Amino acid sequence: MAAAKSVEARYGALHNVSMAVVAVAMITIAIVHFANNPANAPTVSFNDPRFALFAVLTVAMAFYAYLGVSRSLNRQAQVVIDRDGIALGFGRNRRFAWDEVQWVRLRRLAMRPQLQVGLVPEVFVAADLKLSMWNLDDGLRPIRGVPAAVLVRDNGLDTSSAALLDAIKAFRPNLVKS
Repeated sequence: MAAAKSVEARYGALHNVSMAVVAVAMITIAIVHFANNPANAPTVSFNDPRFALFAVLTVAMAFYAYLGVSRSLNRQAQVVIDRDGIALGFGRNRRFAWDEVQWVRLRRLAMRPQLQVGLVPEVFVAADLKLSMWNLDDGLRPIRGVPAAVLVRDNGLDTSSAALLDAIKAFRPNLVKS
């Protein structure tokens, strides 16, 4: 039997550059629209609710443009699955040995399958992953109602959750649960 190969998932350039381009395009379209139709433009005052709305939306789109560019330039592996365990990046850079992982499974979240990883509770607490339910652009999220588990989102990664699960099966098939 051949030895299992390690798998690394990085931020995908196409997805993240596309996110940046769309965000900049949305800002540009709004500016051009109001420049061509000054009568419809909101007044430059936070007392005008339309100006406040467009200002907040512009900041949000500028943030997503920055995020898309910075992620496309980041070539570090965000998920590594190898003989030593699972390493999770996404700004946390934590490695979990196989004996610290209790289970893994693939679950659908909206349209896409997402990888769920259940950890030993003490290890989960000690890792201090700083997970947030409200951080929508984060690759790691907590799983509601499942303590000591993390959801790995593959949105923007160059490797699918199914491929990550297959890599885990190659190293530790006993951890996979349905």
